Amino acid sequence: MSDSSGKLKLGALVALVVGSMIGGGIFSLPQNMAASAGVGAVLIGWAITAVGMLTLAFVFQTLANRKPDLDGGVYAYAKAGFGDYMGFSSAWGYWISAWLGNVGYFVLLFSTLGYFFPIFGEGNTPAAIIGASILLWAVHFLVLRGIKEAAFINLVTTVAKIVPLVLFALICLFAFKLDVFTADIWGLGTPELGSVMNQVRNMMLVTVWVFIGIEGASIFSSRAEKRSDVGKATVIGFVTVLLFLVLVNVLSLGIMTQPELAKLQNPSMAAVLEHVVGHWGAVLISVGLIISLLGALLSWVLLCAEIMFAAAKDHTMPEFLRRENANQVPANALWLTNAMVQIFLVITLFSSSTYLSLIYLATSMILVPYLWSAAYAFLLALRSETYEQALAERKKDLFIGAVALLYAIWLLYAGGVKYLLLSALLYAPGAILFAKAKREVGQPIFTNVEKLIFAAVVVGALVAAYGLYDGFLTL
Repeated sequence: MSDSSGKLKLGALVALVVGSMIGGGIFSLPQNMAASAGVGAVLIGWAITAVGMLTLAFVFQTLANRKPDLDGGVYAYAKAGFGDYMGFSSAWGYWISAWLGNVGYFVLLFSTLGYFFPIFGEGNTPAAIIGASILLWAVHFLVLRGIKEAAFINLVTTVAKIVPLVLFALICLFAFKLDVFTADIWGLGTPELGSVMNQVRNMMLVTVWVFIGIEGASIFSSRAEKRSDVGKATVIGFVTVLLFLVLVNVLSLGIMTQPELAKLQNPSMAAVLEHVVGHWGAVLISVGLIISLLGALLSWVLLCAEIMFAAAKDHTMPEFLRRENANQVPANALWLTNAMVQIFLVITLFSSSTYLSLIYLATSMILVPYLWSAAYAFLLALRSETYEQALAERKKDLFIGAVALLYAIWLLYAGGVKYLLLSALLYAPGAILFAKAKREVGQPIFTNVEKLIFAAVVVGALVAAYGLYDGFLTL
């Protein structure tokens, strides 16, 4: 993809960030937040989240500019900073997270269609799974026709999904009632919410999921027309999405009280707008959600294939994932990804494992790559690497890296031990592909340190497997 015609411009990169961040989460935000926190805690939580996530956005921007030779974002940073196995694990964890999230998107999409067509139920009826499978392979063949074409369609759906969000914000701005908003600021009227500190933690748990996709532009760094656009797209995309999230969340709290919002069915944004303007409000938001999910699915299918392809290009993943078709699309990576989605779609038919538990598992898988990216940015500044002529910048980046690292550690803690253990179960088998890739280039599989890390992952996986068998861990 050397000619500039096949490269992605700033607009397409921003759309990849916004498109992969705005999926289904924002449409369920009013209920999800109200179920875990009162108005005061929501505002505190957003303030902390904004700072934490902004530092992560800056980390991706800094790394894109300081290490322009590293392609593939989260994966490349983990590998450059912490060795091949950590790099591989980042790519593997990110990939699993992305396609697991896609399974969740399909379930949510068809449960939204269930609002209009009862045959789809909660999104896991036989009709829904057949519909999801047809859609999955339609997206698959669309992407096989070319990344640039798919990125253009993603740009269109990103614009289309923002329209209902803007309408929602404008209508709710005029319907906003300050007395509703300030009725029970600290949630003291609902003792089950717990202390304000507890509310903030629970509310921030929901925000973990909503920002995934912030690294979208950095994954496609090798396909960007200008390298500097990668960092710009990350920050522009993040600020845009943050603005929408806070508006949707805060305005809803001035339309209905926290206990009323907490009882709503999802997508709760539909019920909030229906409360203001009547039935057409619910229809508008449901249609918006359907477009949004289709766009997010496309973004994530692109990201899944790209991360495997980037890792295979420098021999961290096996050779076969490096093959591209005539349209320069990593075809094998795409087939593998969508085959996994298909298998899990069939599993959701038999297992009552809900949309949320898939989402939480997907989230905890992606938090580890975030941690490595933040740690790598911090290390670069600490060692003054690439900062020989920029001492003032080094101090600033050292501070940003430290905050991002603390925030990434907090996210892992907030996600909970249960999901970390369950993700070890998914991380462990990846070593088979890692070993294959190492064999292909005739290198020893693990260094001594990596042996210890792998042993820890295996122990975690065994504990998780026993936990699922014994019942003290559930999906």
